[in-house]
Amino acid sequence: MTEFRTPYGLIGRKLSHSISPEIHKALGNPHYSLYELEPEELGDFLGDTRLKALNVTIPYKIGVIPLCAELDPLAEAIGSVNTLVRQENGKWKGYNTDAYGLRCMMRAGGLSFAGQNVLVLGNGGVSQTIQAIAKLDGCRTLTVLDLSGTEYTYDDLPRFFEQTTLIVNATPVGMYPHAGTSLADLRLFPNLRGVADVIYNPQRTALLLQAEELGIPYAGGLTMLVAQAKQAAEYFFSRSIDDAKIAEIGADMQRDAENIVLIGMPGSGKSVIGEALGRLTGRTVIDLDAEIVKKEQRTIPEIFAAGGEAEFRRIESEVTAEKSAERGVILVTGGGVVTQARNYAPLRSNGRIYQICRPTEQLSREGRPLSLGADLEKMAEVRMPLYRKFADAAIENNGTPEAAAAEIWRDFCAYTRSQWSEFEHAGNP
Repeated sequence: MTEFRTPYGLIGRKLSHSISPEIHKALGNPHYSLYELEPEELGDFLGDTRLKALNVTIPYKIGVIPLCAELDPLAEAIGSVNTLVRQENGKWKGYNTDAYGLRCMMRAGGLSFAGQNVLVLGNGGVSQTIQAIAKLDGCRTLTVLDLSGTEYTYDDLPRFFEQTTLIVNATPVGMYPHAGTSLADLRLFPNLRGVADVIYNPQRTALLLQAEELGIPYAGGLTMLVAQAKQAAEYFFSRSIDDAKIAEIGADMQRDAENIVLIGMPGSGKSVIGEALGRLTGRTVIDLDAEIVKKEQRTIPEIFAAGGEAEFRRIESEVTAEKSAERGVILVTGGGVVTQARNYAPLRSNGRIYQICRPTEQLSREGRPLSLGADLEKMAEVRMPLYRKFADAAIENNGTPEAAAAEIWRDFCAYTRSQWSEFEHAGNP
């Protein structure tokens, strides 16, 4: 039986990657624990009168409803509860704050359900909220796909290519540690005008990365997570919290969790700038070339000698995907990482990518198999378009490593704040 730890917390089945305690601590509640429960434990656990208020996640958002003596009207209408508050009579009242979080997420992405032909992927507890809010907010049509085929299965997806204008993913597909997967190829939806994904780890799922590539407005799940927690805390303690708190917490969490990725020509100074950035920020610096050597127990020249560039690129892509799953680190890439298009998604999924720029004649060749004896001008001619395609920003390395690191950090902090500007001022959506 799961033991009592604090009067507030989150109940679910698998919670090892939850960041809810961090959010609630930032909201002023340090007494918040993660309670992993098996289905048969749910009733007995909720009977512990020391518990005052709880959040609820997969797979119990529907299962807790019979254990509530009262439901908030919105939770009752939706048929899903993600917040429980013990009343003075000792019984639970159920609320749905996912609805508030969902509307905040849509607002942050410049999206709306009004007038849209909505396609929802998944039919669990959070999907119930999405379906209800889509209807309340005036969607034109609503279609739900899931594995069991409650309405339609994923095999029916082609039937909705033409009509769909808004897709919302309410499944765990694409979530860490299985990032990089998606249920839908957005290129097949000619009239698509928006994409939302409730997943928050990674920051950008494969679905959202494709939306970004196609220029389709999109919204990710971190906004929903922070906003629903804000409203849950309001119910927990019967007090109002300014919307500006969403911006404050969200920007801090995104800044702390998102990686800083350095790309650029061999010898452009990525490593020394990465080290300076590590000293400046206190972040762990991960050099992907060093990780390749560690993984293979061979030097990079030895890998090239044994298997050629193709073998090295294969290993490099494996290490890139593995290390990109880290959060809040500095990733220093090899100069040729951009030659493999498959490396973009893992690097961008949870990172902001900076191209380190340096004149070709100043590039170092030492210890770089492809640079030794190479025509760096021709190499740059091929690679520069690829660096520009990968990069979110470019940094000129024409001073000290410390100066370049400081410029990157200023940009990174400004960028993360800008992602939450919608909530910097008070007022509910």
